[in-house]
Amino acid sequence: MAPVVWGLDLKEMQWYKFKSSYMFKNRDYHLRRTKFIVYQLALIFCVVSESLGTAALSDYIDEQKFVHRLNPNAYVYNNDYVGAASYNIFAGVFVATIFGAAFFFDLFWPERHESKSVRTAWKVCGILAVIFHLAAALELTVITAMHQGHVTGVSEQEGANLVGQFHKDDGTPLNYKKNPRALAAVVFVWLGFASIVPSCMLLFLSIDNTETGPGPKTAHAQDREAAHIAANSSSAEREAQSFETEKERSSQEPEPTHQQSREQATAQGETPYATPAAEIPANTAR
Repeated sequence: MAPVVWGLDLKEMQWYKFKSSYMFKNRDYHLRRTKFIVYQLALIFCVVSESLGTAALSDYIDEQKFVHRLNPNAYVYNNDYVGAASYNIFAGVFVATIFGAAFFFDLFWPERHESKSVRTAWKVCGILAVIFHLAAALELTVITAMHQGHVTGVSEQEGANLVGQFHKDDGTPLNYKKNPRALAAVVFVWLGFASIVPSCMLLFLSIDNTETGPGPKTAHAQDREAAHIAANSSSAEREAQSFETEKERSSQEPEPTHQQSREQATAQGETPYATPAAEIPANTAR
């Protein structure tokens, strides 16, 4: 028997629920298909952005180490981009944690019961996801577009020569906006933000529908279930009423006595059965 964790039955975690017929063709739950599409877009765009930013970040760190090995006095300053890309990773992981969890919970346990504190926590985390990712998008955009790295400890000419010897991924330009991966990370971070905002709105609408509406299911699903229950109840009531009527009719019909049965048999030309001893009159004279 599968365990139950936080009121969630783990046996509901089935692979078949990842089929499109279950995820997108099921219209019984409120905003189900819309949430699945928008949540996944937010997750994909954020993951792509942080992956591209991580690749650029790794190149800049390797560039620092490479130049320092060539000349211990030289130091490549690109910490501004490293910090921005690192924060973008944090924001992307936070978004993936919140809306990824919301995606899987709605997939496996669409009718789960949540306390008021849990629903409040969902709302707070949704707002924080928007704030964190907006900050990451602004920071990454400004630093990529307006900043660039530089080499300290040596002359500008020698610094350019040292950086030019770094050939990983066709070189890593100190001017961040000339780095294709850094530019692509900026594009996807804004696509991610454009998906996170509607994801947060859908999260709020879903919770509001649970609190003040018909629950996790849509109105037409609730009406269909109510009609089905009413039809079954009416059928059961009709059967019970018919049974009671038959029972009452049976109780009202008198049972025929032996005398009546004998007279009926005589009238029909049949031989009456023997008179019971209780009906034979006693002879007073012998």
